[in-house]
Amino acid sequence: MYRPQNLRLPGPTFVPQAVLQASARPMINHRGPEFAALLAAVTRALQDFLQTRNDVLLLTASGTGGLEAAIVNVLSAGDKVLAFNNGAFGERWAAMAKAYGLDVRRVDVPLGRAIEPELVRDELRKEGPNGARAVLLTHNETSVGVLNPLREIAPIIRESGKLFLVDSVSGAGAVELDIDGWGIDVCVTASQKAWGAPPGVAMVTMSEKAWKAHERSDLPKLYFDLASYKSSLEKGATPATPAVTVFIGLQESLRLMAEEGQAAIIKRHRDLAYATRRGLQALNLGIFGDERYASPCVTAFRMPTRVDPRNLIRILRDDYDTVIAGGQGRIEGQVARVGHMGFVTLQDIVAFFSALEPALKDLNQPVEPGQAISAVLRAHAETSAPPARTARGAARREPADAVAGRR
Repeated sequence: MYRPQNLRLPGPTFVPQAVLQASARPMINHRGPEFAALLAAVTRALQDFLQTRNDVLLLTASGTGGLEAAIVNVLSAGDKVLAFNNGAFGERWAAMAKAYGLDVRRVDVPLGRAIEPELVRDELRKEGPNGARAVLLTHNETSVGVLNPLREIAPIIRESGKLFLVDSVSGAGAVELDIDGWGIDVCVTASQKAWGAPPGVAMVTMSEKAWKAHERSDLPKLYFDLASYKSSLEKGATPATPAVTVFIGLQESLRLMAEEGQAAIIKRHRDLAYATRRGLQALNLGIFGDERYASPCVTAFRMPTRVDPRNLIRILRDDYDTVIAGGQGRIEGQVARVGHMGFVTLQDIVAFFSALEPALKDLNQPVEPGQAISAVLRAHAETSAPPARTARGAARREPADAVAGRR
């Protein structure tokens, strides 16, 4: 029997009832005026959230499909690529570029650490003007729970003149992202992450510089040829049959997000991430990764000694209807990951800890009922309360951890 779960994954994320109901509307003609209006409205809304006037092209594909499209549309066989990597998704994107015959130089950062702006500057200096044509970088690395400081990195890459390709599959919609202001040439995101819609649509933005690169690109592409999406968009269509119901659901989720407002969404993610980390630490669960760059979207955490995270994940799922994720890549079996992105509320986080506490007890861990929940509520009160005034009228500072999470 189907039972609703507290879905605390880094994706797919919880889909609101209004979005599910929208997705269940009667099918429409994907070559008709209704779909043309839908496509135009979704595209405009995404441009607003992504802060771009660039083309936003919607592909019926996963986020990985969008990343493949990013590579094949702006690069050519043998091109040199500088790929920064601090987790499993950075590794996947570099491997994808290599599979297409690109000359990839990976810059690996220890897992749990962020890609620092000075590292980017130093590595670009090594490349010189005749080195790599493009830079690949993952914005929010969900495998380790780290948000790379894109705002600080972007101007360094822009000054180098190289194409800047960004994987923001799990960051866009939840964290600050200014595609035009930061000079990002290609950016990829996907419907099932912070956008709170069902899986099935990848969104790819292309700058004028990226389109010029497309003219020279010789990598094979047909379904993922973004020029066909651009020309079809001008006619109110897509080049192949789209996932119509996902498009309809995405329109509804974007409407809900617009009602909340982008600034409020960013703050909500930051505050809930901070509260989640405080709750985990109250249970003596270590945060994996540098908290200065903690992701507002997902937290990776370590288990107590002699506790296998896979057992915890199984107990949470089978006994408490709560679903979290395990580690990926080189840290598989070493950490668990809890998602707090999309349409997530304080109640969802409290519900997660109301399952985590007894699950740890089931694993013979010393847990006092309510100890994590109390920490969560205190931490959330710290970030959501109006700033206190000092005797001189200065606002009280937020906790350092909350400020760090804004990166």
